[in-house]
Amino acid sequence: MTLPGEEPAPMSARPGTLDSSVDRRSWLRASSDYLRTPEGHATILGFVGALMLTFGGFGAGSVRRYDPLLEDMRLSWLRFGHGYALSTLIIWGGVLAMIIAWVRLGRSAIKGNVGLNALSWTVPVWTAPMLFAVPMFSRDAYSYLAQGALLRDGFDPYAVGPVVNPGILLDNVSNVWTTTTAPYGPISLLLGAGITTITGDNVIAGTLLLRLTMLPGLMLLVWALPRLARQLGGRPTIAVWLAVLNPLVLIHLIGGVHNELLMVGLMVAGITVALDRRHVAAVAIVAVGVAVKAMAAIALPFIVWIWMIHERERALAEDREPATPLALFVRTAGAGVAVFGTIFAAASAVAGVGLGWLTALSGSAKIVNWLSLPTIMAHIVTVGTGWFTGLRLEPVLDVTRTICAVVLVGLLVWIWWRSRKTERDAVMGILLALVAIVILSPAALPWYYSWPLAIAAGFAMSTRTLQILVGLSTWLMLVFQPDGSIGLYTFFHVALAVVAAIVAAVSVRTVDPLRLRSVSEKTHAPTEQIAEQPTQATQATSERHSSPL
Repeated sequence: MTLPGEEPAPMSARPGTLDSSVDRRSWLRASSDYLRTPEGHATILGFVGALMLTFGGFGAGSVRRYDPLLEDMRLSWLRFGHGYALSTLIIWGGVLAMIIAWVRLGRSAIKGNVGLNALSWTVPVWTAPMLFAVPMFSRDAYSYLAQGALLRDGFDPYAVGPVVNPGILLDNVSNVWTTTTAPYGPISLLLGAGITTITGDNVIAGTLLLRLTMLPGLMLLVWALPRLARQLGGRPTIAVWLAVLNPLVLIHLIGGVHNELLMVGLMVAGITVALDRRHVAAVAIVAVGVAVKAMAAIALPFIVWIWMIHERERALAEDREPATPLALFVRTAGAGVAVFGTIFAAASAVAGVGLGWLTALSGSAKIVNWLSLPTIMAHIVTVGTGWFTGLRLEPVLDVTRTICAVVLVGLLVWIWWRSRKTERDAVMGILLALVAIVILSPAALPWYYSWPLAIAAGFAMSTRTLQILVGLSTWLMLVFQPDGSIGLYTFFHVALAVVAAIVAAVSVRTVDPLRLRSVSEKTHAPTEQIAEQPTQATQATSERHSSPL
């Protein structure tokens, strides 16, 4: 068995040869050795946390409003009274276990005590239990299925909401989205239609299949992020740890069943392929991502800059005079538009829909929480002046959203223009554009921060920066309730999330910052060492513990 990042086994050690049993014993021995290390203990702890999330979710997750399966299994008591309280405690215990395990792995990754193979194999270990969970921290999965059923049953999801198609799927959609048209691309609708065609209105089977369709996005991230990090001067291990094993990503995108996972995976893969000078393929991959969710489109104008840079470099290498910037832009942008238009038109034609999803994007305005700057501004104005002006939130929110939208458009244009000089500038431009969108958009949700996080993971970062990102990720992970409700308006909930975020951030540098253990974590000798690809153009690093787990 060849593990990611390893050289193929010699012929004498491959399955079917005399030494294949020796190879299997070596693999098991390496796994056993790794699991006895602090990093192996963290991997096991994260797996236990994922199991706790899955089990607790049956009672306190974003469960179906009526669940005959739990009743048949005599487990419906988990959803009420003391059973619900117990389920909630189990979920939060699982979340904290995964955060603790993640921080421990991060501390080891920063020190170089854990390798890329170990982290890559930790991803399926932590993910597998959550494949069988009910939707967690969000009810969006039910909306995806209901929108897919609309297309399956001959409705246009861009013209009508799930309310026109009564049934079990509609019964589980959040009330705010029952009349909202689909804001997703044609591939999202095709996936939903295909799943509901196979499973009918079976919510359990539909949710399981929906999760499976998101897994390619996770695999793309595991494949692309180490390559992106090497191209940008970052560390592959840190990239996978920060943007894949992050509980904010795994719990919200896998547990919550969000199509962000597929979109982000395609976007990052497209950027990586563009840096590898396969520009047409890059545009095609990102176009598929846009057909899942529109936000992937933000990468396309920056890929044009990367394409232009490579064309100039090729002309100089061939001792030719490069084309003028305008001519080069017209040629590369024109080719990119042609590739994108062909793929997107084909997806729309197969789905039998038009561009109605563009107008449906405004549906996010129904979300009002403290995660977006326009909402924060509106709350400050109404709370600060409401006692003598009588201002209400809604009209003030309209004004603040308009102001931020104008600022956002100008900011995006400026970011794009200043990102034209180097490849690194172009990728940094994508990162800054995504951050600006998350902050200035009318509404934001915790998992939206996975968009810029996936790009940021490719850059070299100081430990202090990593601490800030760990604290922010932890806080975002904790401010929603397991059933999908918002905890931002409960002071006690937010305060606990802040404390947990600070402890997680400090723990990146300090073992046991609360001094809960009498014996500090011991350092250990690596059981195995492998050479990793260079993390800088002129620098190579080595990573340890490349076991399959």
